[in-house]
Amino acid sequence: MKPSRLAFFLERKGFVLPETGEIAVFGARAESDLSMLPKDRLRLICGLKPDVDALQAAGYAVVTGLPHQAALALVFPPRAKAQARAMVAQALELAGVAIIDGQKHDGVDSLYRDLRVRADCGPAFSKAHGKTFVVQAGDDRLADWRQSGAASLNADGFVTVPGVFSADGIDPASKLLAAALPARLKGHVADFGAGWGYLATEILKHEGVERLDLVEADHAALECARENVTDLRARFHWADACTWRPEQPLDIVVMNPPFHTGRKGVPALGQAFIRNAATCLAPGGRLFMVANRHLPYETALRESFREVEEIGGDTRFKLFAAARPSRPRR
Repeated sequence: MKPSRLAFFLERKGFVLPETGEIAVFGARAESDLSMLPKDRLRLICGLKPDVDALQAAGYAVVTGLPHQAALALVFPPRAKAQARAMVAQALELAGVAIIDGQKHDGVDSLYRDLRVRADCGPAFSKAHGKTFVVQAGDDRLADWRQSGAASLNADGFVTVPGVFSADGIDPASKLLAAALPARLKGHVADFGAGWGYLATEILKHEGVERLDLVEADHAALECARENVTDLRARFHWADACTWRPEQPLDIVVMNPPFHTGRKGVPALGQAFIRNAATCLAPGGRLFMVANRHLPYETALRESFREVEEIGGDTRFKLFAAARPSRPRR
């Protein structure tokens, strides 16, 4: 593996790590290169379950909340501007000094320009379409940035936080799927990739639903769903919908599967949702899903179900109903 930009920065720019104390890492992902840092002193703050599982398997200590204290913070800023600002502000409040390592396509250039006005920034090291730099807390000029990451009501009255999918309002694909669900929806239902809970609220309007499992990999989104979905039939699972298993076979799976990891389109993610849905359903179970028109899900659906039907949609989205799962049960 080639040395990362962060490794070059630490080796060549003369930054000396503190000799003792924890190093809090914000925004770590499974693919993050942390090999140049002392593993036993790292506390990785991460809320995406597949990444959490991979990082823990690699021997890292991972938490979803902030540590009580840290000698240094390292921030991999996300693309969502408000979320990135809140992350940096939290890092500086926690440790007083932070290393920022970000990509241009995620907005690190504008983040650096903004921080130079508000804090004490060192020179930026540019490499591989990104920047790495050190910032130190001065007077409290980032209070509004900390607040920008707080939960609030979106345009449709749901609790969300910056960085979760469709934080500003109801996703049009999910709205289309909700309207297409059968009137007599009943039994044990699961919402794969439940997000902050819009589809769940629509599913629970059906009196025949006995239980609804919300399966969501993003911890922050699931915490919002807990606020938005208060029906006692709901159960919340912080889990990867590609691998999650119910206690008992399901009658129905509803889903609007994600197809991006960061900026990269990954149709295989939705295909994995489909395959796992088939293994989670009872022999007579059904799947209802929505997808963008360009996504190649038909093959995965026909490999996993004996009956597949496109039941509607519009110029942007297509709706599917599938029944009688054909994949061998695990």
